Amino acid sequence: MVPVAGTDFRFASYIDNYMVLQKEPSGAVIWGFGIPGATVTVTLCQGQETIMKKVTSVKAPSNTWMVVLDPMKAGGPFEVMAQQIWGMRNFTLGVHDVLFGDVWLCSGQSNMQMTVSQIFNTSMELSHTAAYQSVRIFSVSLTQSEEELADLNEVDLSWSKPTAENLGHGNFTYMSAVCWLFGRYLYDTLKYPIGLISSSWGGTPIEVWSSRRTLKACGVPDTRDERVHQPKIKSMKNECKSEESSCPFRRLAPSVPVAGPVTHSVLWNAMIHPLQNMTLKGVVWYQGETNANYNRDLYACMFPALIEDWRQTFHYGSQGQTERFFPFGFVQLSSYLLKNSSDYGFPEIRWHQTADFGYAPNLKMPSTFMAVTMDLCDRDSPFGSIHPRDKQTVAYRLHLGARAVAYGEKNLTFQGPLPKKIELLAPRGLLSLMYDQEIQVQRQDNETFEISCCSGYQCKWLPASMDTFSTQTLILDLSACLGTVAAVRYAWTTWPCEYKQCAVYHTSGILPAPPFVARVTHGAI
Repeated sequence: MVPVAGTDFRFASYIDNYMVLQKEPSGAVIWGFGIPGATVTVTLCQGQETIMKKVTSVKAPSNTWMVVLDPMKAGGPFEVMAQQIWGMRNFTLGVHDVLFGDVWLCSGQSNMQMTVSQIFNTSMELSHTAAYQSVRIFSVSLTQSEEELADLNEVDLSWSKPTAENLGHGNFTYMSAVCWLFGRYLYDTLKYPIGLISSSWGGTPIEVWSSRRTLKACGVPDTRDERVHQPKIKSMKNECKSEESSCPFRRLAPSVPVAGPVTHSVLWNAMIHPLQNMTLKGVVWYQGETNANYNRDLYACMFPALIEDWRQTFHYGSQGQTERFFPFGFVQLSSYLLKNSSDYGFPEIRWHQTADFGYAPNLKMPSTFMAVTMDLCDRDSPFGSIHPRDKQTVAYRLHLGARAVAYGEKNLTFQGPLPKKIELLAPRGLLSLMYDQEIQVQRQDNETFEISCCSGYQCKWLPASMDTFSTQTLILDLSACLGTVAAVRYAWTTWPCEYKQCAVYHTSGILPAPPFVARVTHGAI
């Protein structure tokens, strides 16, 4: 049977009206499907003016065609036309209102999936959309696959201008609040178009977002049919009573997605790999809760390996247009109310999120940036304390990291203080922590800092109270330890402090000191 030109001719699923394509210095990739052997001409137009033309052919056996546009300055709108010629037949496709700017992919589990309708100040946030019509949004459907897919099977929200309806579309649906707010903060700074792609699924471990080769490299056992332990989460309020825009559909809230897929690699295959040809500026990631009790000890390998694998895949998929070491931001886990306060799942995952360095970027995670959120706890969240509602501060801290790491803004502090020198003042029974920046002690308590006190062959963690502090130094009292002090740690609990009231911040009061654990050298005191 002879194929009819046009029946199999289409753009990739994420190429559509209102999209944002990556601006200079990279070239945006335009691709799709067609009849093998056919010629495809891609034209970029603005009004009646043709900006550029690119010609290629449809390759077998993939039935795909692809062109790389010349680098474009930020702006628009443009039209992208694609014409397939096969024999005497031709067929034309077009998408309009296309902008050039920076494209960011946002992924992770339910804290990334939460929508603007679920966060604080919903009505105000949804009323701001008119000012951000150059920040375009796109949401991938929740799909999974045993094999790597070339294109997305489904799209929840095709490229759109932001509205109160598509940003406040129920709970855990459509557009990520963290992603949207991050893009909005970037737009306020950059003043040019931002494209945001949300591809996240609640209750998912990192293993489902990782390729099989990544997991193999980290020695992750293939537990395909095993259920991942999930924390219990309170159900949501039953119904939205309000007539205002924060509740546009007056519908029953769905139950909280307690557990997503657990079969390894299925979301990498279906929700990330199909985007690989896209030219990206960077990625923002918010995940880790599910791994607090699932392959936790392997997370310090899996997370840097995922970053490296995504970078490699997007670089080669985009014909080298996405930077090989593109910026990768992530959110360090917030707090969670646990009955068992001695559970170290969350503090250990927070540490493993940094490849056990305590900060980002670091040697194993170059060109990364981290938003510390352990002080954004929310015990009254209707979605359970594991889902804090202050996503504005999360996004703000993330955007500071992006400005410094992705955009090279100099002299911008984007991370809270960490000790650069730890000194045992043995005769006085004190421990001195000298920080890498000026500090603000928000709250003095006797629990946030702990020391590992060793006697014989046994060590146990004991609280160490603050003795004194100055602009860059904090002194701990070691009198609780009658043996040898082997280590010190900070904020090593699931719930380290109340809302924005952790012990140590940058002198601005905006950025909390990240949790850390460090050995103490020298002998007994």
